[in-house]
Parts: sequence; structure tokens; C-alpha cells
Amino acid sequence: MTKSDNGDPITMELAGREVRVTSPDKVFFTKRGETKLDLVDFYLAIEEPLMRAIGGRPILMQRFPDGASGKSFFQKRVPKGAPPWLDTTIVSTPNGTTSNAMVATDIAHVIWAVNMGCLGFHVWPYLAADPEHTDELRIDLDPSPGTDFDDIRLSAQRTKALLDELDIRSFVKTSASRGLHIYVRLLPEWDGYEVRAAAVALARELERRYPDDMTAAWWKEERGERVFVDFNQNAPHKTVFGTWSVRARVGAQVSTPITWDEVPEVDLNALTIANVPQRVDADGDPWLEMNDHPQSIAPLLEMSAADMAAGLMDAPWPPVYPKQPNEPPRVAPSRAKKPES
Repeated sequence: MTKSDNGDPITMELAGREVRVTSPDKVFFTKRGETKLDLVDFYLAIEEPLMRAIGGRPILMQRFPDGASGKSFFQKRVPKGAPPWLDTTIVSTPNGTTSNAMVATDIAHVIWAVNMGCLGFHVWPYLAADPEHTDELRIDLDPSPGTDFDDIRLSAQRTKALLDELDIRSFVKTSASRGLHIYVRLLPEWDGYEVRAAAVALARELERRYPDDMTAAWWKEERGERVFVDFNQNAPHKTVFGTWSVRARVGAQVSTPITWDEVPEVDLNALTIANVPQRVDADGDPWLEMNDHPQSIAPLLEMSAADMAAGLMDAPWPPVYPKQPNEPPRVAPSRAKKPES
């Protein structure tokens, strides 16, 4: 463990760079009293799997100056006064504006962001070196009222089974909140629009197979008591809460990669900065092989083309995005204007 004296700032040598950590004894997580320095030590302890997961990717900073129980704000642009060694890249936001975002180049960049009050990281779905190709398919299984985590578990297993059927290898992690996230590392052949189309096709096929339990309905009023397969987490330029990131919860829960065999028993709240490093030391990284076996979404794109040929429109986009071709009216069905009789 790194130690501070009387709460004085600490300077660390990381990846050949000097990183300063101020107010190291400031409590960030009230349940067990973990401090900013404890959070730094957590990320240092899992450096290798963390950098495999988010290394080289642009990061959206969500800053919590007073820790998990305090207010937060998103900072799209790297602030003035950042060290000259900090790697940045120009990213686009959903509404088309651009900003200068930090790149998670090495552990020094991660700890610099932690010192700025970032607890976890919101990660772009591509490498900064290749922004034209989205290399992650991200499936967020979102509970609806009337569903519970057992429904999420079952939905995750069904999603894996469909992807297995299509010969697409997938990996799973906890969200550190209420759900599970399923990831597929992709060949660098598709842009964000194509990856989202693949996600829409996957969600619709799951709804066809399990209409009472899973849904691709974007509007909440149409979901009922079903797990929502959130395809729009794959919309271009959409950031997602990162792998190995720590949530802004008093218990310091971690969005933790797990094996598929662990899905039936995993406890979302039990994986925290207090025990995840020991888990990695004992069992290794469940996502160790992900980057070595990039996958093809061609089968899902074929399903998407078949849906379009059958007369389906695109699924609705989030309101921050410009209106898209072949998109249905962007209004909840209950608020849509009824045709005059």
C-alpha cells in the first residue's frame, strides 16, 4: 500500500512519469472509509487487466470532487493545467460537437484522472489510434420494474447462447450497479453505425425468441416486466461505464469481469475495491484472451439486413442524436398523434 504523511500530497513515478496525488486521505467511499489513496492503490493493483481493457481508448471524465456521496460533473475536455505528457485525442459527441479527451495510454494517465476526482471511467468504443473502427459490441441488460437480478442472469445466459450459435465469442462483467454487461471484441472492420445495427438485430432476435422475458422496446411504456436489451449503448460516440471501473457508491463496487460459469451465483454488491485485487491475484483475468480473438459481426449484420428486407424500420435513437434515416417517429407511442378517423 502507498502511504501518505499527514495527508500531504504524494508524488508517484508511474510509467516513467511523475503523477501527483493531492488530499490522499480524503474519504471517497463512506461504507468502509476508503480514501482517494485507497482508490489509487486499487487501480495500481489491477494495472495489467485494466490496461488490457481500456488502454489506448478515449475517456470521458466524470469527476466527484467530494467522493462517491458528493455531487459530480462530466468533463468532456481535458482541463487547463494538465501535464504536458498527457495524451489526448479529438472525439465527437453524439450531437456532433468535438472535444479534446484524455486517452488511457498507461497507468499514469489513469492515476492522474483519479487525482482529478474520477472514480471510474466512461470509455469510447474504439482505440484512439483507429477512431474509424468500433471494436467493441456492448450489450447492456437493463432491468425493468417487476424484474430482478435473476431475470438478468437468465437473459445474459440466453444472450450468450445466441451469440454462441452465431459463432461469436462473448465475455461478461458486472455493471457494479443493477445489471450485467456483455462484450464482444471485434475485428476492426465496422463503424459505429454498423455495430449499432448489429446490436439492434441481436436485441430483436432475443425478443422474438423470448417475448415474455426480453425486449428490444426503446420506450419504457412498451417494455412491461421484461429485461431490456439496450442496443443504443452501441450508438456511435456513446461512452459506457468502463471495465474494472469503480462506481460512485458508498461500497466502492467494481464493474468486474467474471466467467460465464459465475453468472448464476455472482453477487453484484460483493465485488469491491477491497477484494477484487485479491480475486485477480488468485484467479487471473477472466477477459485475458479477449483481445487475442477479435470476432466478426457479419452474422448479426445479415440478420439486420433480413429485418430491413422484411419491412422493419430502424430502432429509435436517443434524443441527443440527430434524426437518422429509416428511423421511426421519435415520440413515445402514448404521445403520438392519432390519425383522424
